[in-house]
Amino acid sequence: MKALFLARHGQSVSNAVRRFQGVQDVALSELGQRQAAQLASALQRRSLAHVYASPLQRARRTAEIIVAELGVPLTVVEDLRELSLGEWEGRTVEEIRALPGDPYTQWIRDPHGNAPPGGEPLGAVQERALRAIAGIAAAHPNGDDVLVVSHGGVISSYLAHCLGLPLSAIWRLTVSNCSVSRVAPPRVLSVNETGHLDGIDGAAESALRP
Repeated sequence: MKALFLARHGQSVSNAVRRFQGVQDVALSELGQRQAAQLASALQRRSLAHVYASPLQRARRTAEIIVAELGVPLTVVEDLRELSLGEWEGRTVEEIRALPGDPYTQWIRDPHGNAPPGGEPLGAVQERALRAIAGIAAAHPNGDDVLVVSHGGVISSYLAHCLGLPLSAIWRLTVSNCSVSRVAPPRVLSVNETGHLDGIDGAAESALRP
């Protein structure tokens, strides 16, 4: 593998109302579908050999829109799914902020030390992200460029590994819906490219949104 392109899925219907989704299987919003189409057009300039995606439909559908435009294979990888947010899934940011001690703000400041009740530990998320990308790299030993369509938590945990950041700091990285980050492992070439989304409402949505 020569270069790894990491794309977050388009806006989901839960992103649109700031509702935590985690491993809930939530569809793309209408805006998310338009974001995916814009991303697909931008990626025509790249010589991508393969697209890999999370099995969750917001990522899988984003990937399907891209491969329909590019005409390259798509493989779904279970380890690319989003992190589980436990008891917070299905609840809004405002609902979690209203709980005693404002656990949402604590989670933003230190997601490693303040995981949602029943949520997946960030160490486990990073471990499976690294495992998935190592498997993808092994499948492309001759220098292909590939695209991974995944989620904010997974992409941020992988970038943190490459940048030497602690897991407590992953929300310092912005990974917007349908942004692209580029890595030539282990070097990070760019983070959160969104120029291809100029003119689309909501294009700058933050990774801190659930």
